[in-house]
Amino acid sequence: MSQPSPASVTRTLLLGGARSGKSSEAERRLTLLADDALYVATGGLRPGDDDWADRVRRHQLRRPASWKTVETTHVADVLRTADRPVLVDCLTLWLTAMMDDVGAWDDDTWHDHGQDRLAERFDDLEAAWLSAQVPVLAVSNEVGLGIVPESAGVRRFRDEQGRLNQRIAAASDTVVLMVAGIAVPVR
Repeated sequence: MSQPSPASVTRTLLLGGARSGKSSEAERRLTLLADDALYVATGGLRPGDDDWADRVRRHQLRRPASWKTVETTHVADVLRTADRPVLVDCLTLWLTAMMDDVGAWDDDTWHDHGQDRLAERFDDLEAAWLSAQVPVLAVSNEVGLGIVPESAGVRRFRDEQGRLNQRIAAASDTVVLMVAGIAVPVR
């Protein structure tokens, strides 16, 4: 496949709440870009979770058979090497995995080195997002519109999700907020 011209390399972030239509809209936009796309699923498998399995199955049935699906949290590596348009679904599950990996849920670990390690992951993802040679789209949850979480760990997650969304939005050409299935342009 030939590489797209720099003008056709776009970066799109789709934000929204649960069941707001983020994934469907991202898939629709990706379908307009290419027949042979790369779908990066960051949620992984959850043995014994029938609801999750059903959700994954519904997503799979919605996607064109020509799309290649990769299940990984190594999103930056995929973005650096992609030779076709990429959809990352979603950054929220990626963040959860990264916070697990750096020990962000434990206050002592977080303050000792977890915060710095997570910042490095953000830097790496943002650099890969900016250097992608193909159109890229990402789905992410907007979790900062609700109540203040009771626990420090959940507040930390909410705050880091907001920081991640800000960074990827700043590095994107297009930002869309999904509300009740309607795509509201932000930029």
